[in-house]
Amino acid sequence: MTEPTNKHLHEANRQSWNEATAAHNSHKVDQAGFLRDGGSTLFPEEVELLGDVAGKRLAHLQCNAGQDTLSLAKLGADAVGVDISDVAIDFAKRLSEESGIPAAFHRADVYDWLDAARDANERFDIVFCSYGAICWLSDLDRWAAGIHDNLVPGGRFVTVDLHPVSMMFNERFELTYPYFGEAKAIKWDDGIQDYVAAAGEALAPSGYQEGVRDFNNPHPVYEFQWDIGASLTALLSAGLRIDQYREYPYCNAAKLFDHMREVPGRRMYPPEGTPSIPLMYGVEAAKPG
Repeated sequence: MTEPTNKHLHEANRQSWNEATAAHNSHKVDQAGFLRDGGSTLFPEEVELLGDVAGKRLAHLQCNAGQDTLSLAKLGADAVGVDISDVAIDFAKRLSEESGIPAAFHRADVYDWLDAARDANERFDIVFCSYGAICWLSDLDRWAAGIHDNLVPGGRFVTVDLHPVSMMFNERFELTYPYFGEAKAIKWDDGIQDYVAAAGEALAPSGYQEGVRDFNNPHPVYEFQWDIGASLTALLSAGLRIDQYREYPYCNAAKLFDHMREVPGRRMYPPEGTPSIPLMYGVEAAKPG
């Protein structure tokens, strides 16, 4: 396939993620020990949609620093993690070694990896991504086709992600941004922020420490605002069958707005007295057998 039109934007995002990933992990205490001693970074929503992963070959796209990938490997998956960030993948490899949990990790643009895996005739029982993955995709049709081509017949795609409705609001929970992004890149000059510091223990289940202070990312990022219809239509057009679509009135761990209400389970709801909106959604799709 030809290179994605926005490959230069992906590379800009790689640099921003490299800066941010080091800051994020600086706040998390002994992640290897946490995983080794029975801890998991997974939430109930993705565990339920994924089902039993034991013995399944699983590709985790945009895996960041590998914590969820290794949590899935602990459940018995033969897991492969892919991420564009050099720093994230280097950390994931060290975390795998130090925790004693085996998984394979590859540093690659997700589109390049999907093409290479297809050409190498690799096939997976499950392809998975989650929590802030879709907004970095510049071409949904190519992404969905790559997922289809890398699944075995009967294989499944699963995602739990932030709902695009939640992206319409600024940090003060004021309606600010459009729902329909029209596949246009949105530039954020301040880059990937230290959202782990903002969330505290909610995003550091191994334990939170101060780590990097007053993080300032020198690299801007480019996001793509996709409405739900665009995402589901891309999967359907690629030949996948949508088996489940769910919406949730909370998001897991991420403090998207000022004064969000945290309830047990690290779930975050909008500020008190504001209307309920979908903050997260889940999809299970299958490749017909």
